[in-house]
Amino acid sequence: MATKTTAGKYIETIGRRKTANARVRITPANATEVIINNKKLDAYFPTLTLRNTVLAPLQNAAVTTPFSVSAHVVGGGIAGQATAVRHAISRALVEHEETLRGELKKLGFLKRDPRAKERRKFGLKKARKAPQWSKR
Repeated sequence: MATKTTAGKYIETIGRRKTANARVRITPANATEVIINNKKLDAYFPTLTLRNTVLAPLQNAAVTTPFSVSAHVVGGGIAGQATAVRHAISRALVEHEETLRGELKKLGFLKRDPRAKERRKFGLKKARKAPQWSKR
């Protein structure tokens, strides 16, 4: 799904986690720069853990080129959004350089984590919690 723009070549991919969806564009650049929903990475994800989650594919894989990353994220919570961005960046890096696939797959960045909150069923208090039962 690589596409051309007036500025040059970019790769656009989609990443998902729980109910969060991230559309990411990576473009080769002079220095690594991450912008999420028109905000810098530090402003959008305030904690170091979330920032490290987003940058993990760029740091852990043997990426030779620095990239400018632009992401648009909707839905879910802040942790789900960070993981969705990580998933999309990983997919884009594999599209850019196929040799990174094995390394990113080993780290688990290419798998869409399917775990989500289970729905509440009728007659129960929560997804599986039943009301207190008494024999008499």
